[in-house]
Amino acid sequence: MASPVRRALATAVHYGWAWVCRHGEITPATPARLRFRRLGEGTSIGFPAGAIFGERGIEVGAHTLIAPYVTLSAGFAPGLDLGPDPVVRIGSGCSIGRGNQIIGHQSIEIGDDVFTGPNVYITDQNHTYRDPAQPIGRQWPENNPVVIGDGCWIGTGAIVLPGTRLGRNVAVAGGAVVRGEFPDHCVIAGVPAKIVRSFDAAGGWEPPLAGRRPLVSLDELHKLAGLSAADLEALRNLEDPSPLAEDPLTKETG
Repeated sequence: MASPVRRALATAVHYGWAWVCRHGEITPATPARLRFRRLGEGTSIGFPAGAIFGERGIEVGAHTLIAPYVTLSAGFAPGLDLGPDPVVRIGSGCSIGRGNQIIGHQSIEIGDDVFTGPNVYITDQNHTYRDPAQPIGRQWPENNPVVIGDGCWIGTGAIVLPGTRLGRNVAVAGGAVVRGEFPDHCVIAGVPAKIVRSFDAAGGWEPPLAGRRPLVSLDELHKLAGLSAADLEALRNLEDPSPLAEDPLTKETG
């Protein structure tokens, strides 16, 4: 059993680390804000941060939360002349997950209300491999702008490659490798990422959402909510009698 001294030291370490994390954040009220092109009101970059450089080419909108260990970079290295326009633009109301890497060289534009899971990688640059006589890592890279529309959700570990353009409210499954253009209101998954579900104003979602396996069975719901036998029977009558199709995101089958 730990001694009182060790418990006291452990408590001091945890409280001290919490204090450091709280006061190490970059916000519009801290001196570090001056390095950035713009940090909007209520925005916070968590501590400890990942590698951050090229701040003059980075702007972040209002009320955006950037988790700890996030890498933000504009350009190859610190101190480069990036020109008059921002290289990395993150909108307002976003939530950028822990360990994300957003690596911009020409233009990465992330819209408002975009949420990302942990360890998402987004870049607008990649090495070329045109010359078979040269190592790929020594060939001059190419840039291709990235646009992520308002309201998108990007799942854990997804990779967004140069030239990607996502419309509004696009859901990207965890682990997807994304390149190309995708319309508003769709779900994309896989390597390479493809549309697995899309929304049409007239027909709704295809494949339909109605066929998905419920997270809680009716019998479990009966116990949890204290439903009467009549209520339970009414709910059973509302169930979709058709077989459950495979869900492209969870791979659940009926």
